[in-house]
Amino acid sequence: MIDFTNAIEEFNNYKGSEKKKTLIYDNKKYLVKFPDPVREKNKNISYINNAFSEYIGSNIFKILGFKVQNTILGKYEYNGKEKIVCACEDFTDNENVLYEFENLALSTNPDKKIETELSDIIEVIKESNMIDTKSTTQKFWDMFIVDSLIGNTDRHNGNWGFLLNKNTGKVEFSPIYDCGSSLNPMLEDEEIEKMTETELKNLAINCYSCLKENGKKINYMTYVKEAKNEECNNAIKRLFLSIDIDKINKFIDDAEGISKTRKEFYKKIIDKKYEILKGVYENINR
Repeated sequence: MIDFTNAIEEFNNYKGSEKKKTLIYDNKKYLVKFPDPVREKNKNISYINNAFSEYIGSNIFKILGFKVQNTILGKYEYNGKEKIVCACEDFTDNENVLYEFENLALSTNPDKKIETELSDIIEVIKESNMIDTKSTTQKFWDMFIVDSLIGNTDRHNGNWGFLLNKNTGKVEFSPIYDCGSSLNPMLEDEEIEKMTETELKNLAINCYSCLKENGKKINYMTYVKEAKNEECNNAIKRLFLSIDIDKINKFIDDAEGISKTRKEFYKKIIDKKYEILKGVYENINR
């Protein structure tokens, strides 16, 4: 596992709730995410799980063929304590600038505050003349399907977007980034060990996106099973056959620093979500 302790540090210019540093390692710039503070009162949680979620979630996107921010699991010694971190390579530079979706939303409709209501997001995509509407719509729904597979509960308007090439003016969907809220990072290993198969299944089914429909958060599995949204259905058709469970499982097994208990949990909960997507795929292709 790479030790980032002595990497060159620069002023941090990244947003988000987590403790983070900007480090230069092997001549590349990384946003290095530290263990997330405890978010739930009276919960003695292991601090390292969000780093694992970031790493595994991002690489599942990569396995499925997406352009993804490169992530590395590493360690960093702080005040005499070794912490597990996830280093996320910066894919921007002097030529390529990231504009998050919230920036596009602010400029598209000055009369309306755009948050995470699904219809508002789709409306922005359709109204904007700065992006390729068809391509963006497809990539948005492709991202939604993979987020459903990894249980990403926080794909808000500030963690996906577009890359603008300042020299050519070309705008394209950015690499996928910020997957730290996937795969139930708030669960401790001790809780996982006590979990029954029924509880695990319920956890897989009752996973909610931060996207909303009619003011209510969308339940990923319920939404895809209803098959009411043709763009969502088309994304399942495009993506399902590229979901290589054996390859995902091997990647999880080979990851450093993650307990066997957590690895088995990741594999099981992804498999349960995969089986639901498989059923939807078969139904919509009849």
